[in-house]
Amino acid sequence: MNAFDGLPPLRQVLEAHGLDPKRALGQNFLLDLNLTGRIARQALPLEGQTVIEVGPGPGGLTRALLSHGAGHVIAIEKDPRCMPALEAIAAHYPGRLTVVEGDALRIDPGTLCEGPYKIVANLPYNVGTQLLLDWITVADWPPRWTDLTLMFQKEVAQRIVAGGDDDHYGRLGVLCGWRTQAEILFDVSREAFTPPPKVTSAIVHLRPRAEPLPACLADLERVTAAAFGQRRKMLRQSLKPVGGEALLARAGIDPQRRAETLSVEEFVRLANELS
Repeated sequence: MNAFDGLPPLRQVLEAHGLDPKRALGQNFLLDLNLTGRIARQALPLEGQTVIEVGPGPGGLTRALLSHGAGHVIAIEKDPRCMPALEAIAAHYPGRLTVVEGDALRIDPGTLCEGPYKIVANLPYNVGTQLLLDWITVADWPPRWTDLTLMFQKEVAQRIVAGGDDDHYGRLGVLCGWRTQAEILFDVSREAFTPPPKVTSAIVHLRPRAEPLPACLADLERVTAAAFGQRRKMLRQSLKPVGGEALLARAGIDPQRRAETLSVEEFVRLANELS
């Protein structure tokens, strides 16, 4: 398709810089600029905002964010082969794109800018869940990020937004439900990527809860790890390593229930009683 911003079409960019996606880096490039534009619009308003992007690759989403008015995009890219393509975008949008070469798992996005920021990214599948956990389990809350607009495998997206009595409900759903309001915005077909992954993807939007229920993160993680580690067993059995029936009695929870039936609020009660 023709580019909308005066820069070359993305397929031409890939050919010019020899950017064959690498499976080891979890690379699946989005080349449809209509789709990257749709993703960018989910993060509106962008005007004058600082946006951190992880894994920009050849820069399709980067271009969409800038064309939709982002004041400053900070793109973290691990693959040095992508630098020339991203530098061309930076030259096209003077002063509005900073490219940081490095591993996003080792970079605290809050150190890259001052003030609030958004995170918008087509996350590499192999590190997406860990990055999300890193961002939602920061010690200081509310965080400096104002919202997250992220692409995951659809199964992971379903786990992020799941609540009690949902087959996808687990530790990830509890932690995300505790600290954020999360929703799936739309699915992305596997055919939209180069190369096509084996699964459908989905765009998830998360906003931080200003005042999540008070709980110790470490205790909440211990309780959920025990409960969902044996999710088909009754809680009196699965929670034995952290207090079993005595803990459940203090929290006022029926020991014959199973992990997937508990609400986020009930898990918080368990964590607080564990403390």
